[in-house]
Amino acid sequence: MIVRPVQVTDLPALLDLVQRAAPRVTTLPASEERLTHRVRWSQRTFAEQVERADADYLFVLEDDDQQVVGVSALAGAVGLREPWYNYRVGLTVSSSPDLGIQRQIPTLFLNNEMTGQSEICSLFLRHDQRHGNNGRLLSLGRLLFVAEFPHLFGDKLIAELRGSADEQGCSPFWDSLGRHFFKMDFSHADHLSGLGNKAFIAELMPRQPLYTCLLTEQAQAVIGKPHPHTEPALKILTAEGFAHKGYIDIFDAGPVIEAPVSKIRTVRDSQCLELAIGTPDDQAPVWLLHNRRLENCRITTAQARLVGNSLIVDRLTAKRLQLQPGNSVRAVPLRNRQQQAVAA
Repeated sequence: MIVRPVQVTDLPALLDLVQRAAPRVTTLPASEERLTHRVRWSQRTFAEQVERADADYLFVLEDDDQQVVGVSALAGAVGLREPWYNYRVGLTVSSSPDLGIQRQIPTLFLNNEMTGQSEICSLFLRHDQRHGNNGRLLSLGRLLFVAEFPHLFGDKLIAELRGSADEQGCSPFWDSLGRHFFKMDFSHADHLSGLGNKAFIAELMPRQPLYTCLLTEQAQAVIGKPHPHTEPALKILTAEGFAHKGYIDIFDAGPVIEAPVSKIRTVRDSQCLELAIGTPDDQAPVWLLHNRRLENCRITTAQARLVGNSLIVDRLTAKRLQLQPGNSVRAVPLRNRQQQAVAA
């Protein structure tokens, strides 16, 4: 398996993937026209022909038979072309000493505080490929890309995780709050936002703080809670240093997690090594490897043995990376030591 930049020839496979993903991944609309535009824009991004505010790095996961089985993305910066909205969960304290009453009420504040940060998004892996290291490669490969090209991204990476919604597309948070102001169902509003039509949020959403006690109990219960299908992705990113610090999605109240780029494990612990061809030990750890190229980026996982400043991999791994012995590779163990111990 390799992670690489999307190509125009991937469009049929990509359209099949997004149709499988819908409606769970709203940033991948199942429209051939919009998908074609995104693919071509991504090619311009990898060619460094767009500004960071418009950068959209779209990756695909490809097997050795050149079949595309997954997709993920990086946005260079959010909120620089149009406002980027989240709720921040705060606290309002009210008291009356004469009555002996004090109330601490969670409060939602509409904000644009993530403006300028980079986002990891649009992750989807075909169900029959959700095994082995495929999910980690598709998710963490983006972080190794950031480690190689930090100047293309912000100081912080964020991820908006899917919140609670049922199979019919109903969200208890939206039903209790958003629908009163937007007069549309959750799936329609989420779809418009995913298409980039976010001006309506500023036009219709109240600017005043919102007291969560006015929401239904069901809505209060899902604030900051990820959808069960999102928990594996959350687990991977939490191990990388991402954390939920009180920001949530304005539609379904899913958690917005974040991490300073310099403190993300894959970024912090990655190193540039000389590639060598050999036979790694059977007990050698699995590494995440990047060929250090931008437009012709190739990222994969493989067992590898570190000897001095050289990383020994087999010939197939070097072929996947399109590298020769002596070339430089950016690499990091796929799991930290604690995860390796658990996996063993």
